[in-house]
Amino acid sequence: MTFADTTGKLARPALSVELTDRVRELIMEGELKEGHKVPERYLTERFGVSRTPLREAIKVLAHEGFVVLVPNRGAVVAPQSLDEIEEILPIVGALEGLAGELAAQHASDADIRNISRLTDRLREAFEARDRPTYFQINQSIHAAIIQAAGNPALLRNHATFARRIYRARYQANLSESRWKEATEEHEKIAEALAARDAKGLGELLREHLSHKMRSIRSALK
Repeated sequence: MTFADTTGKLARPALSVELTDRVRELIMEGELKEGHKVPERYLTERFGVSRTPLREAIKVLAHEGFVVLVPNRGAVVAPQSLDEIEEILPIVGALEGLAGELAAQHASDADIRNISRLTDRLREAFEARDRPTYFQINQSIHAAIIQAAGNPALLRNHATFARRIYRARYQANLSESRWKEATEEHEKIAEALAARDAKGLGELLREHLSHKMRSIRSALK
């Protein structure tokens, strides 16, 4: 899905899920501003939906930390706390580093091929400057590595913390230089996984998250 797609009306299947994705993109792209009320009437008209699926989507986004439900006011786009991100991102980096080490040992050949294909698609999205698609593929790569680690406790804990910095991770690649750097880092990650280099892959993932924190800090200050 590209950002241009967020202007069209939605099909009925998986309506609430798709609507959640669309509104999330509007927040991440900055069209819906921090501290501003989510314009429900405008969004129902824009996407051709009723208020029921929109409010279901808003509840999901509140759970993810994108919006805050304020009594007598409704849903408001949540501000981002740099302090909270700086607390959480090192934890995510440590978990993803561990996941990389485990994935290098336990990933199936099919897992490795899938991550390699995703990395190729990531490069294509970068070359096309398709930021929303790039971000979705980026998230899929990280999720695939976590899954390939084969550790359910790691999977659960990562999901808990990663959800809270979802928007910040998107913003980390808003600068052209960091976006290019991140794409190259992903290619090295895929190569280390294919080589089943557990130590190297763990280090690459921890460095990747450290670089991301540097970019987030620049974006939010």
